[in-house]
Amino acid sequence: NNIYVTYPTYSEQGQYTSIYRVRVKGSELSFEAKGNVLGYVLNQYSMDEYNGYFRLATTSQKNQTQQNNVYVLNSNLTITGKLENLAKDERIYSARFMGDKCYLVTFRQVDPFFVLDMSNPTEPKVAGELKIPGYSSYLHPYDENHVIGLGKEDNNVKLSLFDVSNVNNPTEIAKYIVEGDWTDSEALQEPKAFLFDKEKELLVIPVSKTNYG
Repeated sequence: NNIYVTYPTYSEQGQYTSIYRVRVKGSELSFEAKGNVLGYVLNQYSMDEYNGYFRLATTSQKNQTQQNNVYVLNSNLTITGKLENLAKDERIYSARFMGDKCYLVTFRQVDPFFVLDMSNPTEPKVAGELKIPGYSSYLHPYDENHVIGLGKEDNNVKLSLFDVSNVNNPTEIAKYIVEGDWTDSEALQEPKAFLFDKEKELLVIPVSKTNYG
């Protein structure tokens, strides 16, 4: 029932994300609310509407220090809950909201995979965290207890399967690395290049491989 438009806004206090909510009723569109939060949004998967709340994850910078934040806004786009100062000196590489959970990957040297409890809109909080080599730049739901991560480890494409059935102790239960001197995939930047069909047990991504010499 709503379209959300976001764009970066700059002020003396730093970088913000401005948010507009446009109500959709049949062929009628109406502007209904405007709000803003600290930081910038990575992509559409960093945003979500759930049970009447708009939720988004941002990366912000203050005094040369990067930090990450998650905000929950009501229908008036007023902040009702927030989690700030997450993973300092890192930035968000991927995010995915799924029901009352948010999965977040930040990166600098290792890959912190965060599971956030979003069940209380006024108090989002970290439920669990896993640190592994590399990073995931795209997260895709496998089922309610598992999440697929696509990213890189060193110079190679990496697929991970995370078990999040215990939100306080997420684990990486399987991984596959496309080996080479350098491997890459369009799906790292373009989620439409990522094909997953659980019923057919099929996962397909395009890959390019370089071997020097």
